[in-house]
Amino acid sequence: MKIGVLALQGTFMEHIAWLNRLGVEPVSIRQPEDLRGVSGIIIPGGESTTITHLMHYYRLSEPLKEMAESGVPFLGTCAGMICMAREAGGSSPPVTLEIMDIKVRRNAFGRQRSSFEERLEVPVLGKGPFPGLFIRAPVIESTGEGASIIARLPGGAAVAAMQGSLLATAFHPELMEDLRLHRFFLYLCSGYIKRFGGIVCREVD
Repeated sequence: MKIGVLALQGTFMEHIAWLNRLGVEPVSIRQPEDLRGVSGIIIPGGESTTITHLMHYYRLSEPLKEMAESGVPFLGTCAGMICMAREAGGSSPPVTLEIMDIKVRRNAFGRQRSSFEERLEVPVLGKGPFPGLFIRAPVIESTGEGASIIARLPGGAAVAAMQGSLLATAFHPELMEDLRLHRFFLYLCSGYIKRFGGIVCREVD
């Protein structure tokens, strides 16, 4: 199985390293022709304005939208979540892919010096808290009917969501030592969850 990692800016090398550890073939996506034959797409953390600008510049935006609409699984982490969102609030918002029915607010927890870690309950990943690393992280302000919140901070802020085969987090799993989220995404890409109902997505109260 081949998984495409958008390799324009940000933490794409960290995602590639996790995919290698999990035994799948990563493909660096920089041009539309790189998308051929991939079973899923990862949009990494980084600078959302830069990533979206480069997606448009390299003519990747429309092919990525078409892939999401056809059911190809996507994982977006931090800036990647912003890139996937229907709407990104704040000043000078980036032109997003609008593939996921969520509204996000950028830099919701302050600048980089305000980065923090939090152990999160993420039921779709099974028992045990997941280590969430937040760096200039966004927050999900609202969701449409198709999207479900799957993780919240202790204060209630929504920081991860799913919509069909689309998965987005405000935190950086690629910078931590827990492989469960990437493994879950590979289940989505392989069709395991759809075929066998291996893990059920439900909203976190």
